[in-house]
Amino acid sequence: MSAHRSVAGGGERLSLAVVGATRKLWSGNVAVAEGALAAGVDFYAGYPITPSSAIMEHLARELPKRGGTFLQAEDEIASVFMLIGASWAGGRALTATSGPGFSLMQEGLGIAIMTETPLVVVDVMRLGPGTGQASKAGQGDLMQARWGRHGDQHLVVYAPTSAQDCFDLAVRAVNTAERLRVPVVLLSDELVAHTWEDVAVPEEVHRAERPRFAGEGLPFHSDDPRIAPPMPGLGEGHGVLMTGSTHDGRGVRFTADPFVHRTLATRLVDKVRLNADALAVGEEHGLADAEVGVVAYGSMARSAVAARELLRPQGVRLGVVVPKTLWPLPEEPIRRLAERARAIVVPELALGQLVLDVERIAAGRCPVYGVGKIGGGLPLFPSEIAARVREVVR
Repeated sequence: MSAHRSVAGGGERLSLAVVGATRKLWSGNVAVAEGALAAGVDFYAGYPITPSSAIMEHLARELPKRGGTFLQAEDEIASVFMLIGASWAGGRALTATSGPGFSLMQEGLGIAIMTETPLVVVDVMRLGPGTGQASKAGQGDLMQARWGRHGDQHLVVYAPTSAQDCFDLAVRAVNTAERLRVPVVLLSDELVAHTWEDVAVPEEVHRAERPRFAGEGLPFHSDDPRIAPPMPGLGEGHGVLMTGSTHDGRGVRFTADPFVHRTLATRLVDKVRLNADALAVGEEHGLADAEVGVVAYGSMARSAVAARELLRPQGVRLGVVVPKTLWPLPEEPIRRLAERARAIVVPELALGQLVLDVERIAAGRCPVYGVGKIGGGLPLFPSEIAARVREVVR
């Protein structure tokens, strides 16, 4: 039986692992840090917060050794704005945080979207709201990652399921940010972040280059909305205005003109929306003959795949879709699953966020059932997912 295939947008390999790669034993957090370094990140500003702190600690040691700059900021608000400044100065900028710190970064992310500033924010999810259970796993930040800013806007959200994914998707996140001039969120969770696993590290990693401004074209306009406009660099001699207010292609503020705002905001959304097929990546397990489906991400995807193995000897044909881009989602495999399955189950360490998108994509083709679990950082175990699947196929 053909059980599994990776689906990588734009023809790229989802996993960077290749024959002859060096093998490393890394936690998810360390793998994120090393993936960022491999992708050329040379600036980090952040504030320590559980359970992401190991990323900051690793980069505090390693980044200066490799010619980069590390700063501990006074808080998360300062951190994200330092990233914006570093990016405009030509750096590849990244920070890491968790729920409360991620909330503080939302205004800065909105400014980064409006100014088309490439940067990466890693959010290692924990249990909230508030301070919550700081050392325990949760998946309650999905909607904040997608929609946490005010106004009409899109950014890109990736979600790893393993330490290998943490390395690979950190590289992909940096490259996506640079290529599209857009902030990217890498949405991990405590279970993935603190699991130590074998990681294959390739000898070379592709580093995408941001489009460079050489005095031609407009720094905030592109005739093809799928392509980012050329980005000037601080100190390169170009008189460019940069503002978070509504602006035209030159950067000049137009705070009352409806046409200018409509043109700008639509292009910023289209830059992500029209590249959805290339951005959306994930894995499929056993969709060809699935009678029931599961859609899960992050640590819960691992439980879902294990549940499939539990159910196979019982004659239950379970298909699993693992989205590794949470925005824009890989909708086509979820749609195919909905067309053939009797039902879809969506397990989350939350009370129901991803399930809303799965219901939208399924569009009534089959019933969709959310399975949420919160408290104490306990995962949804494979046996629990398997039991819920058996319930819906009775």
